[in-house]
Amino acid sequence: VVLFGGTLVRLQAFQKTMTMSTPTTTTTTTASKAATEIRVVPNKKLYVSEPEPYWFGNDENPKDDPSWTNNNWLKSRFHFSFAEYHNYSNQDFGSLRVMNDDLVQPHRGFGTHPHANMEIVTYVVNGKLTHQDTMGTNESLGRGSIQFMTAGSGIRHSEFNHGDEPLRFIQTWINPVRSGLTPNYGSYCGDDGKEDRHNKIQHLVSSATNKKNGQEAPVQVQQDVNGYASELELGQTVVHDLPANSQAYLLCIEGDVTVNGKELHRHDACEIVGDQSKPSKLEIKATGTEPTENGDLAHFLMFTMPHVPGSGRRDL
Repeated sequence: VVLFGGTLVRLQAFQKTMTMSTPTTTTTTTASKAATEIRVVPNKKLYVSEPEPYWFGNDENPKDDPSWTNNNWLKSRFHFSFAEYHNYSNQDFGSLRVMNDDLVQPHRGFGTHPHANMEIVTYVVNGKLTHQDTMGTNESLGRGSIQFMTAGSGIRHSEFNHGDEPLRFIQTWINPVRSGLTPNYGSYCGDDGKEDRHNKIQHLVSSATNKKNGQEAPVQVQQDVNGYASELELGQTVVHDLPANSQAYLLCIEGDVTVNGKELHRHDACEIVGDQSKPSKLEIKATGTEPTENGDLAHFLMFTMPHVPGSGRRDL
């Protein structure tokens, strides 16, 4: 991370998380609901970070800009320990190391900074995210789009909101199968799959190393992880069969949903641990909606992975 006159303690904490990696590989009918454990992570348990603008090369926050929806240039909700947030009872969930729900105001962003030995998946909720990196990539992506980086042996990039509206995106870091991988970048435009996630579950992320039954998503990462998204009209239900001996992390992005009857509201998440011996059925229903670029919807993002005993929050 490039320091623009910021606090050294904050920078060191951020750099430590940027380069942190503990690569793991975990080996891994009728779906079961009864044996599925679901623990809600309420919004109030998320750490909220609002760093100073100059720490990432931004101008001062404007005093009165009607296009801004937050007083600070960035409001980030951390689902796991990250940067200045240290909670030894909340380090990761399986192979998920970081999930940050970021709201970036117009004409602000993250200056060029480094990453290494991490799979980084970014899902755009609204607005336009512009990514530029040392491999020569430069593109902007909108709602429902997803981009990934294999940081591997090292890469530098920047992320900006060059638009006139706020940008919201979910960035997830996944421990790779091993260190030192060749850096890589890829993306998928959300406009191409708009109908695939409307009252359906869209498969967006799959494993490049463990291809099961020919199921390959547009984005493939170097870990046994799958990612899904869905936009639901009020009252609509989608069903997902979680494989045996697996776990999942689901974030309610917009609106309200129930997961096997457990209520989640905007910004809430849940940890899901399925049956060890057979698939577990997950029923996700939209119980509340809110206005979005695509109409009144509930919206969720979910990552599934092999079960890692003992992972997840210990402070719920």
